[in-house]
Amino acid sequence: MIRIATVGDIGSGKSHIAKLFNFPVFNADLEVAKIYKMNRQCFKNLKKKLPKYFSSFPIQKEEIIKAISDKETNLKKITKIIHPEIRKKLNTFLKDNKKRDVVVLDIPLLLENKLNQKGDIIVFIQTTKMEVIKRLKKRNNFNLDLLNKFKRIQLPPSYKKKKSNFIIKNNFNNKSAKKDVKRILKKIL
Repeated sequence: MIRIATVGDIGSGKSHIAKLFNFPVFNADLEVAKIYKMNRQCFKNLKKKLPKYFSSFPIQKEEIIKAISDKETNLKKITKIIHPEIRKKLNTFLKDNKKRDVVVLDIPLLLENKLNQKGDIIVFIQTTKMEVIKRLKKRNNFNLDLLNKFKRIQLPPSYKKKKSNFIIKNNFNNKSAKKDVKRILKKIL
């Protein structure tokens, strides 16, 4: 099985590019959202560690945002609870797709959490900072302070770029992105 992983800065279009490969995609952000909605044990663990922020199940995104905004160390506490669950979900996804020729991993903290393996094909999604900020501001929950806190737990884009096998310059033009994806698939398949 070939594992393709999309990496890049927050808001660079990793999830969109991951879908363009047209193979099963493991989207860690969607899985985190499911955990907040459906995993009572995670809720109990978060409530125990951060009782001031979590009062009732399911976990609300606003509660997470408030906890992280109030104190940066809360982000570490939250990730310590959530990341093992993501690892389990990733393992299930890989097991369920073991007969597939290719899978795509859309995991923002892939390198940070050492979820990558030796043979992974890492694709760096490169964009301009200006374009990223413009796109992020369109999101209804955009919060610059929160964005900067998340960036501090991530490796710098320059490091991710250096570790990558391929680079897609994402100008948010679907036609050129599809062309780049096709080019990569041609080289690896």
